[in-house]
Amino acid sequence: MTARPAAGGGEGPGAAAARLTGRPVSGERPRSGTLAEVVLDGGQVVMVKRGDDPGAVRAEAAGLRWLAGTGTVRVPAVHGHDRHWLVTDQVPAGRPSARAAVRFGRQLAALHAVGAPAFGAPPPGGPEEAYIGLAPMRNAPGTDWPSWYAEHRVLPYLRRAVDDGTVRSAEASVIVRVCERLPELAGPAEGPARLHGDLWNGNLLWGADGQAWLIDPAAHGGHRETDLAMLHLFGCPHLDRVLEGYQDAAPLADGWTDRIGLHQLFPLLVHAVLFGRGYAEQALDAARAALTR
Repeated sequence: MTARPAAGGGEGPGAAAARLTGRPVSGERPRSGTLAEVVLDGGQVVMVKRGDDPGAVRAEAAGLRWLAGTGTVRVPAVHGHDRHWLVTDQVPAGRPSARAAVRFGRQLAALHAVGAPAFGAPPPGGPEEAYIGLAPMRNAPGTDWPSWYAEHRVLPYLRRAVDDGTVRSAEASVIVRVCERLPELAGPAEGPARLHGDLWNGNLLWGADGQAWLIDPAAHGGHRETDLAMLHLFGCPHLDRVLEGYQDAAPLADGWTDRIGLHQLFPLLVHAVLFGRGYAEQALDAARAALTR
């Protein structure tokens, strides 16, 4: 078996940053196996991320630019990217506050309101075969949210989980039933929102400037309640204040809290595929609860 070459052909983050920004580098510090802080000449600090899949890098860069182009939420600027490297602003760390959370809620509502061409629409320049975290995610456009959500966000990961043995075949039927009943469970029809797409707490940073910043998007057109459901699933500081700001700017449809579990099926099944049985059990519980509403 031939060994797989390292992403970037063995190039390090400092060299990649210098090449992609056209500026000399004066220092670098690893943050993880795929992430490093690099100091450019003049003192600016950037984050340099390495990716094995060119589609993932391209999708993230396109997603950041798509979100930034709305002028609503704060996202790190993209300074350059290629098939294996992405260079963005560093976000200086701060602490969450209730005031910042209310502001972020309003900003998130404004982002969603900008909209998208279709459910599943990828950002301009982004690939159809994208990623959410380490899992493949297909951005195939659709006009009807219930059928699109079932076909492209729930069932692909359910099938993978069953194939892997993470969800037993006999258990899968409860999630299939939810998909069949989505037209009646989904609530009032809404147009496609511009989503961050992977809005868990780790992708929401609280900056030293007192504002919330969004990183690592899996951006696409979707239902706005999906972003909010993910914030509920994985926790968010001052979540009640985030929702206060959101509702002030763009009130959610009646019964939206009853639909949180429905929208969590997608991230839970992604996590079941990536991380195992515990998330599968949560997905099954969410499906059973949705059917009793």
